[in-house]
Amino acid sequence: MRFFYLTCCLAIFFAGSAMAQSLLKQADRQFDMLAYSNAIELYEQALNRTELGEEERLAIRSRLGYSYRQVKDSQNAERVYRTMLGSLKEPANEYIPCYLYFAQALASNGKYRESQEMYDLYSKYQNSDPRGKQLARLYNDLSILSRNPGNYKIEFLEINTTKAEFSPMYYKEGLVFVTNKRPGNALKRVFSWDNSSFLDLYYMPETAVMGETVASLGGGSVSRKKKRAKSVRTLGEDEYTDPTANDTRTVGFSTGATSQSPGESVDTKPFERALNTKYHEGPVAFTKDGSKVIFTRNNYNKGKYRESADGINKLKLYVAESQKGSWGDAEELPFNSDDFSTGHPALSPDDNLLFFASDRPGGFGGTDLYVSRFADGKWSEPVNLGNEINTKGNEMFPFVDDRGNLYFSSDGHPGLGDLDIFYAQLTDKTAVKSVQNIGEPFNSSKDDFGIVTDGARMLGYISSNRWRGGSDDDIYRFRREGSLYACRELTIHVFDAQTKQALSNAWLDIDQKDIQDGKRQTQTDGEGNIRICLDPESDFRILTTMSGYQSNLLGFSTKGLSDDQPLRLEIPLNSTQLVLTPPRKSKIRGRILTQTGRQPIDNVEVILRNLCDSTELKMMTGSDGSYEFLVDPGCEYSIEALKDCLGTTGARISPVANANTELTMFRQGDIIQIDNIYYDLDKWAIRPDAAVEMDKLVVLMKKYPAMRIEMRSHTDSRASAVYNITLSMNRAMAAVTYLGKSGILARRMKAAGYGERLLLNGCRDGVKCTEAEHQRNRRTEIKILQIE
Repeated sequence: MRFFYLTCCLAIFFAGSAMAQSLLKQADRQFDMLAYSNAIELYEQALNRTELGEEERLAIRSRLGYSYRQVKDSQNAERVYRTMLGSLKEPANEYIPCYLYFAQALASNGKYRESQEMYDLYSKYQNSDPRGKQLARLYNDLSILSRNPGNYKIEFLEINTTKAEFSPMYYKEGLVFVTNKRPGNALKRVFSWDNSSFLDLYYMPETAVMGETVASLGGGSVSRKKKRAKSVRTLGEDEYTDPTANDTRTVGFSTGATSQSPGESVDTKPFERALNTKYHEGPVAFTKDGSKVIFTRNNYNKGKYRESADGINKLKLYVAESQKGSWGDAEELPFNSDDFSTGHPALSPDDNLLFFASDRPGGFGGTDLYVSRFADGKWSEPVNLGNEINTKGNEMFPFVDDRGNLYFSSDGHPGLGDLDIFYAQLTDKTAVKSVQNIGEPFNSSKDDFGIVTDGARMLGYISSNRWRGGSDDDIYRFRREGSLYACRELTIHVFDAQTKQALSNAWLDIDQKDIQDGKRQTQTDGEGNIRICLDPESDFRILTTMSGYQSNLLGFSTKGLSDDQPLRLEIPLNSTQLVLTPPRKSKIRGRILTQTGRQPIDNVEVILRNLCDSTELKMMTGSDGSYEFLVDPGCEYSIEALKDCLGTTGARISPVANANTELTMFRQGDIIQIDNIYYDLDKWAIRPDAAVEMDKLVVLMKKYPAMRIEMRSHTDSRASAVYNITLSMNRAMAAVTYLGKSGILARRMKAAGYGERLLLNGCRDGVKCTEAEHQRNRRTEIKILQIE
C-alpha cells in the first residue's frame, strides 16, 4: 500500500510538472510570435503551478512583466516587476533592463518618487544608458514641467468612441484620424500583439469637431458613454515598432479573422475605401494643396503581402494622388524595406521635407526620426536627425507646424511617463537648435502623442490615453488662453565684484514695469543665488543692495525669447571699503555645457593649469555640469575639458577678472564657437584678421587629430546667386588651403559654398543695409563632421 501511495504521488507530481512545462512552451511560443495578450494568460496560468523552481519563476516573471509592458498595462507590469526584482538577491545581467521597465511602469502610474529611486538603481547597474540619470534628475523636481497648465484649456471630444482614435491630421474642412473601429457589422481582423482590431483612416468634418459639446478636463466630473474594452492595445510600439535594437524583430501581424462588435460613431466616416485595407493604415500627412497623401500601411499593397526575413510584416510609407475626387493607386516610397518599419509621415510647410519614424539599422535606439528631401522629382536617402532628437528609447509621431518647428513624441527623453510630446526648434530646416518637453497639460503620466497645431500653439489637437490608460486612445482639443510660456525661470547670482565671492543675504527689489503693485523683494541664499519666475513678455528693473556695498540697478526683459529655458543673470557689487589685501584663496567656478542647447554635461574631466608654475588641478563635473577650484590669485590659468566624442576650444581665466566661466563642448554636427572669418567685398583671400582666427583653428585641429570639419563659406546678397555660390566656394577653398599649408591633412577637411542662401540678417536683395551689416554675412563657419 505504501508503495502504491508513493507511486501515485510521484505520478501526480510528474503530471503536474509536465503540465507546467507544456504551459511554458505555449507561452514562450506566443511571446516569440509577439502575441503578448495570449502570452500573458499562459504565463499567469504557469505561475499558479507549484512545481516550478525559483529560477523558472524569475524567468517567467521577466517575460510576463515585459508582455504587460508591451500591451500598456502599467498596473500589472508594476506588480510583476515588483515581485520579480524583490526576489533578486544579486542583479543578473539579463535582468538589468527590468529595473528600467519597472521605473517606467512606476512613472506611468504616477509614482515619481519611487520611480526616481528605481532609475537611480538602473543607472548604477547600466551607467552607459543616460536615461537613468536624466529621468532620476527630472523626478527630483517636476515643477519645470508643470509651469504652464493654466494657460491652456484641454477638451475631451465627444466624437471619441469605444475604440481607439488618435493621430489627427488637418484635411480640407476637418480632420483625418486613425482608429481601430470598422463600419457596420464588418468582420474584424485581429492584431495578434494584443487581440485588437487593425487600424483604418477615418474622417471627421469640422462641424463634428467644432460644433459639439465638449467635456473639459480639470475641475468637475466628465460624463462619458464609452465602455471599456477588455483587451488592451499597445500604443506607438505596437503597430509601429518594438523597443529593441534597430535591426531586430519589431511588429507581428495576425492574418486570422475574428468577429467583434462594432464601436460607436459620431459624425465620422471611413476616409477612403481605396486606401483602407484589411491591415493597418495611418498616421497620414497631406501636401499643402491636399492633392497628395503620404500614409503608413502594413507591407501590403495591390493584393501582395510581404514579410521580413524573420517572418514579420513591417510597416511602409505610401503615397497616393487625388484624381477626380478619389485617391489613385498607392505607390511605395523608395526608402522602404521589407526588413524594417517606416511610418508616421510629417511634411514641412513647403512639402519638400518628409520627416518620419523608422527602426532601420544604424539608429540610436528603438525608433528614430529621419528626414528625406524631395528634389528632382524624387525623395532622397533619409538622414537620421541625430542624438539631439533621437535616444535609446523611441521617437515617433513627428509633426511640423507652419513655422517649421518640429513636434514629436518620445519615451527616451526625460518626461512625465510613457510617451511625452516634445518641441524642437530647427535651424536650416533640419539642424536641431533645442529640444524641450512641452510639459503639462499636453503631457501626462500616460501616452501623449500625435499633436497638430499652428506655429503659435493657439489651437490644436493631441492624442492621449490619459483617461484610463491601456487602449483608450482619444483625441483632445486644446486652446491657448494665456501666454505661450507661463513664466520665465531666472536664476540671479550676486557676487563681490573684486573677489568674485558669492554674497548671501543680498536684497533684491524686482519691479515689473507698467504693472501697479508689481514689485517684490527677496534675498539671496548662502550661495549668493535666488531663483524666481518672471512674467513673460515683460520688462523689469532689478535693484540689488547689501550693507557695505554700492547698490546696483539693472534692467531686464523677458520679451522676444524663443523658448522657455531657464535664464541666468550675474550681478556684481562693488565694496564701499578699500580691500588692502587679497584673500588667501580665490575660487574659479563654472559649468560645462553643450554648445547646442547649452545643457549641463556630467562626468567631464576638467583640468585647470596654472600658467605661472604649470601645476594642474583636476575634477569631474556633477549632474549639473559644475566645477569649482580653489586657486592662488595673481596668476592666469588655462582650463580644458575632456570627454569622449566631445571637444572644446578651452579658455584662459584670471581668478580676479573672471571667476565664473561657462565652458561649452561641441560634438558631431555642431558649429564650433570660433570668431567668424570675414572677407572683403568680392574677395576670397584670407585677411590678416581672419588669419588670426584660422590659426586658432589650426591649434584646435592639432589638439583633436581625429576631428574632421566642413568649412562653410557664405556671401552677402549683393551680386547674383550663381556668382555668390562660386565666390563662397572660392572662399571655402581658400580656408582649406590655408589649413593645409599649416599642416592639416586634406582628408580632414571639406569645403562647401552656400552663397547667399543662409543670411544672418535681413539684408536680402533690394534691402538697404550698411557695410557692417553686409559683412556679417560674408563669413566662413566651421562645422564638426567627426570627433572621437
